[in-house]
Amino acid sequence: MTTPVRASETPFPVVVEAGKDYYWCSCGLSKSQPLCDGSHKGGSFAPVKYSAAESKTVYFCGCKASAKQALCDGSHSKAV
Repeated sequence: MTTPVRASETPFPVVVEAGKDYYWCSCGLSKSQPLCDGSHKGGSFAPVKYSAAESKTVYFCGCKASAKQALCDGSHSKAV
């Protein structure tokens, strides 16, 4: 697989905690969207680490087309 699966038409809001790391699913196969559950194993994708600088709600990309991996940049409104 060279193109990720589009997991959602919209971003995933996630409350993150300052100082914690989160691993965004880049393949779109994770059953724990938007975070990685290891479903990419054996493929060409790897999770993308997001380190929370502060506690807040962030919006992880669901369409897997964001240039700002792992956060949404609005690509879902353009991607097909």
